Amino acid sequence: MIQRLTLRTPDDWHLHLRDGAMLRAVLPHSAAHFARAIIMPNLVPPVVTSADATAYRARILAARPEGSDFTPLMTLYLTEETDADDVAAAHASGLITAVKLYPAGATTNSASGVADFTRVRGVLERMAEIGLPLCVHGEVTDPAVDIFDREAVFIDRVLEPLRTRVPDLRVVMEHITTARAADYVRSVPAGLAATITTHHLVINRNHILAGGIKPHYYCLPVAKREEHRLALRAAATSGDARFFLGTDSAPHTDPAKLQACGCAGCFTAPNTMPILAQVFEDEGALDRLEAFTSLNGPAFYGLPPNDTQLTLERGTPDIPAQIDTEDGPVTVFDPGYPLHWRVT
Repeated sequence: MIQRLTLRTPDDWHLHLRDGAMLRAVLPHSAAHFARAIIMPNLVPPVVTSADATAYRARILAARPEGSDFTPLMTLYLTEETDADDVAAAHASGLITAVKLYPAGATTNSASGVADFTRVRGVLERMAEIGLPLCVHGEVTDPAVDIFDREAVFIDRVLEPLRTRVPDLRVVMEHITTARAADYVRSVPAGLAATITTHHLVINRNHILAGGIKPHYYCLPVAKREEHRLALRAAATSGDARFFLGTDSAPHTDPAKLQACGCAGCFTAPNTMPILAQVFEDEGALDRLEAFTSLNGPAFYGLPPNDTQLTLERGTPDIPAQIDTEDGPVTVFDPGYPLHWRVT
């Protein structure tokens, strides 16, 4: 039985750090285990321009723990008014690593997202020309479509037509939740990848709804049937370079979660690596954990893997049930079973 596991330091290819007091409270938990992270731009107001991204990056760097060299990889929030020249200049300067597409109304702070995809085609074509990836929240927002079907419908109605119109655009399907999405990624030989979250490898929709509503398991995209969870585990542990870690760690205070219309999101930054080590061990794939957390993402984004290391050893991790912020307590995602790996 393996007692100790050393990996290249992981990266998080989908992270919510929020802003202000929340940023200052949650950033140390990501910086402790991850060298870099793709930072989500859905603040209020959103990070739309290069000036917005410059200012937000400065706030993130100022919030890093002393001695930390955590690197935020900034993104811009795509709107129907996004300026292609501003996007290209931000990319050329090294300021941004990707652009984020939210269908309008799909998730937290997505009201400024895209409703008419014809209005962003020029930006997407420019991104294809310069090799700048598009990260997509892959759900339609049509109220006639069942919430459990919105990812599959997005592939058919939005993503496949988009990729046909702009075939050279590099796309990351973020936080996939279905076997359909995993199969779609596998069907494309190049230019398409997907992130998988920690919590979607652990929970299915029963965890949210059976025996009473569990608000801290409510996320968007919502967890699906058990067959889809198993398909995600198979994809994550396969070693396939098109799948890599994006935690979608999304902190909300407990008062924001525990109300009549509670916020969507699971805060997984503090315990992602112990959970993933457990998942990969349970699947007999500990030898593929480094690819999922540390190699596949940099390869897709054209970045070198980190030259530092992170070590896990067998043992019970010391993970708080909550963290305190100036805005209120934030509950840490509970996998619902004992963990037997800890970060040293």
